[in-house]
Amino acid sequence: MNRIAELFGIKYPIIQGGMVWCSGWRLASAVSNAGGLGLLGAGSMYPEVLREHIRKCKAATDKPFGVNLPLMYPNVEAIIEIIIEEKVPVVFTSAGNPKTWTSYLKEKGILVAHVVSSSKFAIKCQEAGVDAVVAEGFEAGGHNGREETTTLCLIPAVRRVTTLPLIAAGGIGTGAAIAAVTALGADGVQIGTRFALAQEGSAHENFKQYCLNLQEGDTRLLLKKLAPTRLIKGAFTSQVEEAESRGATPDELRELVGKGRAKKGIFEGNLTEGELEIGQVASLFREIEPVQQIMQEIMTSDNEAKDSHINVRRNSKKYVSLMLNTNKSN
Repeated sequence: MNRIAELFGIKYPIIQGGMVWCSGWRLASAVSNAGGLGLLGAGSMYPEVLREHIRKCKAATDKPFGVNLPLMYPNVEAIIEIIIEEKVPVVFTSAGNPKTWTSYLKEKGILVAHVVSSSKFAIKCQEAGVDAVVAEGFEAGGHNGREETTTLCLIPAVRRVTTLPLIAAGGIGTGAAIAAVTALGADGVQIGTRFALAQEGSAHENFKQYCLNLQEGDTRLLLKKLAPTRLIKGAFTSQVEEAESRGATPDELRELVGKGRAKKGIFEGNLTEGELEIGQVASLFREIEPVQQIMQEIMTSDNEAKDSHINVRRNSKKYVSLMLNTNKSN
């Protein structure tokens, strides 16, 4: 059986990314009901709001689900206590040191995965005792690693240094992409962008429709003096680019970003003044689909991609054998 599916008790080794303003109880429960692991995005929730979403998720699914917790966010202690009180079985931590909370969570019987952007931090995850590691490449939306390593380079690098169950993330939204990262050593995948644009996602309709019209190159990795963030080109992004090009200080950039900018763009649908975050893979999609349909498409195309890969390998072996025999006869 697949290591990730077995670890989390799910049918498919597919994790839904816990994205701010996109990952409420409707999306998380829909993904869990469809055979994956849904995650609530605690980064955009006050503690009691998270408690409400946990309880609604429990009512909507009898399958495993979890919470994504960015460790740099405020109220971490309160959120962790709610997770424990509500008996959430899985926590994905990010944006912080995995050693800080992993032991405490595991003592409470909670499975812990941690998101990294380099093999160096994957080693720290193994030392911290996490149950799985998520290696997220530069293509991902929202907050990103400073290394700017692409997923296809990151996965084999992380696989080389750790024996932990490995989840690939960043730029993955199709079955073919799953087949590719599996060939590189991943045991499962975390999908953010495609689920953010799902029918059950809590992002505003304006935001979803805008993302579904994006072309290649319509996102940029900016705000590197603060925390590298992938943003969609637009009015706010132009302001950020102008500020960065004239050498704005971190304090000036913080003032420009202000508070609630991501909520304004993603959750409230203000495409002019909001901070619009999405992954590069958004340019592949043109429809808002229900989660069940997305999962079916992904799994069907994954199987087709694997069959195609097997045929390519067979044909390659036949070609090499033919060439070797030809050379011998000559």
